[in-house]
Amino acid sequence: MTDEELARLRAHDSNISRYRRLLKTKLSDLERRFLERRLSEERSAVESLGPPPPTPRTGAADPVGVL
Repeated sequence: MTDEELARLRAHDSNISRYRRLLKTKLSDLERRFLERRLSEERSAVESLGPPPPTPRTGAADPVGVL
């Protein structure tokens, strides 16, 4: 994942957190619908960036012997 993609992912994550926090407050129906739509759009944007990179293995011995 490139630096630009990581920056976009962080921005989307920040927006998602903000929208979730705002949805816990008292809102009009219009405001709630707007935030729910934006939250859905942000989640879709995160999914469009693709799956996260695989976690590197630590090199620890495989206890089952599959490796």
